[in-house]
Amino acid sequence: MIKKLKQIFDKADKDLGLDNRSEKLYGIAALFDTPDDIISAAADVQFEGYEKYDVHTPYPVHGMDDAMKLKPTRLGFFTFFFGAIGTLSALLMIWYMVGFDYKNIIGGKPFFNIPPSMPITFELTVLFAAIATISLMLILFNKLPKVNHPLIDTEYMKRVSSDRFGIVIQQSDPKFNKDEIVNLFKKLGSSDISYINYFEKDESNTKAPIISIKFILGNFVLFIGVSIITYLTLNYLLFITPFDWMNKQPRLMPQSSSTFFKDGRGMRNPVEGTVAKNFIPYEYQGMPDSLVKNMANPLPVNDSVINTGKSKFNIYCSPCHGYFAKGDSRLRGQFPNPPSLHTEKVRKWQDENIYHVITNGQNSMPSYTKQITKDERWAIIHYIRVLQRAQNANDTDIETK
Repeated sequence: MIKKLKQIFDKADKDLGLDNRSEKLYGIAALFDTPDDIISAAADVQFEGYEKYDVHTPYPVHGMDDAMKLKPTRLGFFTFFFGAIGTLSALLMIWYMVGFDYKNIIGGKPFFNIPPSMPITFELTVLFAAIATISLMLILFNKLPKVNHPLIDTEYMKRVSSDRFGIVIQQSDPKFNKDEIVNLFKKLGSSDISYINYFEKDESNTKAPIISIKFILGNFVLFIGVSIITYLTLNYLLFITPFDWMNKQPRLMPQSSSTFFKDGRGMRNPVEGTVAKNFIPYEYQGMPDSLVKNMANPLPVNDSVINTGKSKFNIYCSPCHGYFAKGDSRLRGQFPNPPSLHTEKVRKWQDENIYHVITNGQNSMPSYTKQITKDERWAIIHYIRVLQRAQNANDTDIETK
């Protein structure tokens, strides 16, 4: 069985299903040994006035565009056009989603915000540009799915695909003359010149397998089959013994009941008094700020601490309190405005009282323990003191020279 399959594959490997060659000449090809040789040959062929020719190399050769005097490809314009469509599509999609369909208030920012929209915009720009570029290059510029080009399965194409460099002048060129072209190639240093004929069957009439009814139906049947197998596997097979062991393992689903514990609850609270390693819980949690005692700001007053406090204040505090702590919220009426931090009460508060409000929360203000670390809270307090002094300066704060 294996030997028979090997014979079938060997036969398929040797037989590409190509038609026989006709007597009609497609062009004359010449091989060269080095990149410098092919650059020089292309420049000379261009200088001689030939128009219907092409150069083939196993890898891109720098300078070939100039040697052949190629005009800039139009492919870039299509890439730009479809990339721009991707950009506009992404921006319009995001604008509709966040501005009309599903509004979210995030820190008082506009519903449609350009910076967070850029990742998706970039992705759709690249996606549209890439798909259009590849499709147009294969279909419009490379004339696929035509697969019966005269150069297919020639010794010339095998060599220029691996280790040689080649040039072909087509018979349709206005200056085409066999003897002159052969002499030109010999003069340029080529030792391997060959004639390439058309296939007996015209290339324009060749029907590519990719657009045949059998191929399309075969792919459709394969798609339906894979879809059915996948659906049955994920929805039925995995729930049948013995494949259901992951589903039936001893465990408790979240929020489910349990007969093991007396209270019937499956989810358990931590043991009372349990704290994480190296974590000291806040001892005044849930108490009024008037009871906070024996605490002091452990951070020094310097530029680094003040800058940290300013950064964190602008991120977490300014949406409600405003950039200068005046209670002029940036949320445009979407949330109740807090009182100013420049009132006499707050200015006379100790640092630990402000720390307690940030940690414990007060009124409509929630706790910020999960967003801001302990040191960052103390740094914010130093920055609040800077704002208070700047907004309530007295004569002694004015430097005299």
